[in-house]
Amino acid sequence: MSQFKSEFLQTLEERGFTKQITHPDALDEYCVSGTPVAYIGFDATADSLHVGSLLQIMMLRHLQQCGGKPIVLMGGGTTKIGDPTDKEKSRPLLTNEQIEANIAGIRKAFEPFLTFGDGPTDAIMVNNDDWLNKLGYIEVLREVGVHFTINTMVKQDTVARRLASEQPYTFLEFNYLLLQSYDFLELYRRHNCRLQLGGSDQWGNILGGVDLVHKADGGDSYGLTAHLITTASGGKMGKTADGAVWLNADRRSPYEYWQFWRNTEDADVGRFLRLFTDLPIEEIQALERLDGADINKAKMALANAATTLLHGADAAAEAARAAEAVFGAGTTDDALPTAEVPLASVRDGLLTAAAFTEAGLTQSNGEARRLIKQGAAKVNDIAVTDQNAVLNEKDIGENGAIKLSAGKKRHALIKPV
Repeated sequence: MSQFKSEFLQTLEERGFTKQITHPDALDEYCVSGTPVAYIGFDATADSLHVGSLLQIMMLRHLQQCGGKPIVLMGGGTTKIGDPTDKEKSRPLLTNEQIEANIAGIRKAFEPFLTFGDGPTDAIMVNNDDWLNKLGYIEVLREVGVHFTINTMVKQDTVARRLASEQPYTFLEFNYLLLQSYDFLELYRRHNCRLQLGGSDQWGNILGGVDLVHKADGGDSYGLTAHLITTASGGKMGKTADGAVWLNADRRSPYEYWQFWRNTEDADVGRFLRLFTDLPIEEIQALERLDGADINKAKMALANAATTLLHGADAAAEAARAAEAVFGAGTTDDALPTAEVPLASVRDGLLTAAAFTEAGLTQSNGEARRLIKQGAAKVNDIAVTDQNAVLNEKDIGENGAIKLSAGKKRHALIKPV
């Protein structure tokens, strides 16, 4: 393991973030010489970030904890193009209204992790639409385009792969590298930002920004990337059978979030404790030594710590209590994800398959019927065998709700109101 002088770089290395650094020694000197300023960009393609973005957020969190200043760059401008990196086809273009709504939703994800304000190490959030939207085309060509060669741009993995497979790669997408690089130059000029962080899939774009800062302003800047995270079984981080694990509570409840981490594969527990929690390394090492049935203690620690970071200690404790109620005593609990339905619909007989979809346990009634056919659907802990079964008032428990279960690990409540 490399021995850095700066606490920030040493922390990233020790916890397993670091994959690539442009100028390790110079960056190390920069980080110990004062208050390092670093940014990560997030395009507004949805109204919430998901767990796949948590690695980047944690990098900014460690930067601030180590005395640096984080910049959260919202891609209000670059979202109008869409990042083509690692995409086999063009992203759909969003309207200005959709982008603004998405940015408003995404802001919520950062508040639990970073301290925002006007202080020297307080985080700030900026929007690249503030400068990209004002650029004239000729200005872009003269100030930015002159520093890039087509020879280099076509060698980027995304471009080369698309061209090799004869998939369309639009001129719009081809400009994304220039605009992201210009973001770095603009943040360097406005905020003396010297470091761009990101996932390793952004390495080519980050190099473009570092190079532009040097060629346009003669400045020294740096890039650092983290490993792209997949699960031990090869799955994509943050993807589950019922969709993405969103960070916003209105998209994924604290209980569901807690349960996601509790269900981590055995081989991933130690790595995820290092990447996605603030637990001290010594404590993580002790948890890593657990094996057999005791590894569940490490999974509980991961779920509690990760949920506390995002939703707070009370929500994490409530989620753990709900899980114990469901899996330990076999009872329902108000902390489970809850969907409200009209009481009249239950009185009239609510299709069980429709209830599973309403509760978010399935994406469609057809999927719910298949779940029932497979014997994986339960109502109040009793298996459902009839695909056309209905719920009615007799199914409502003492807590005023009906418990639905999809398999052994996913549960929700339907609450007639």
